[in-house]
Amino acid sequence: MSEFEKACELGDIPEGGTLGLELGPDDTPVCLVRTGGEVFALSDICSHAEVNLSEGEVEDHTVECWLHGSCFDIRTGKPTNPPATQPVPTYKVKIEGDEVLVSLSDTES
Repeated sequence: MSEFEKACELGDIPEGGTLGLELGPDDTPVCLVRTGGEVFALSDICSHAEVNLSEGEVEDHTVECWLHGSCFDIRTGKPTNPPATQPVPTYKVKIEGDEVLVSLSDTES
């Protein structure tokens, strides 16, 4: 069963942008992305260089790692170009009112 926890308010994530935060008892780094009226959650750590994806640019349904330019599909966590070859975990998101809730218990990738 998924356990959702409040991550932030919807207005905290800019449209076409990101918000990096830590969730859960282990302070899991999570990158929230808001694009096309939807919110997605994935690991905030690039699988190639271990830097924060939340500091990268969002285009359509990808977020680009600022260090080496790898892009990740925010829906699946899969890299769309090198140098990254490994996906990053994605997490379930639901919106209740103005609250963004994320479940770390079930990864989607």
